[in-house]
Amino acid sequence: MVRKAPRSVRAAEDFGRTRLSQSFFMRDFLYSEIANVHRMTNLPNDPDLAIAARRGLCEHLLEPLQATFGRIAIRSAYRSSQVNGFGNRHSYSCASNERDRAIHIWDQRSADGGMGAMTTIVVPWLVDRSGNGVTWQAMAWWIHDHLPYSELQFFPKLAAFNISWHELPRRRITSFVAPRGLLTKPGMPNHDGDHSAHYAGFPKLQMGR
Repeated sequence: MVRKAPRSVRAAEDFGRTRLSQSFFMRDFLYSEIANVHRMTNLPNDPDLAIAARRGLCEHLLEPLQATFGRIAIRSAYRSSQVNGFGNRHSYSCASNERDRAIHIWDQRSADGGMGAMTTIVVPWLVDRSGNGVTWQAMAWWIHDHLPYSELQFFPKLAAFNISWHELPRRRITSFVAPRGLLTKPGMPNHDGDHSAHYAGFPKLQMGR
């Protein structure tokens, strides 16, 4: 069944009830401070593409993270092209719409034709340990070695990070936390191999039910 873009309260409620994986529903990913403050609707024009992309994100990345580290919190996720474009024009830490297709704009494909989705998350397990020597690099390398991510971007507040899934993964990690910049990407000497020395003491990967 091809879904129509939700244009009523009832349609939005039904769309929000869509179950994307064991733990996550569509409504978990629709909240936007930009949309709330500036009175915009943050709903997709292509619900079917958004659902397909989010299922990849949830099943392959978020569920294993939550099964392994405990509850994760969603900070920012889906943005409509209207919300994302507004955020970019007003310096709300949003990339351009062209850059954010198949990243935060889940209902549009990227320039290479791929489907994808990104969300910003907080892992309380990491927050509780970040003051005791557990670094963002440790979490980055754990994810790199265990999960099929496309991009990771780490931030200073609450040890939050962007994590994305894409049909054509980039496998690129960057950070806005010192040391800032690029940690790894394909072709770099540190990209392949075992990085377990960076995350000694981390729990073993759990895949959930």
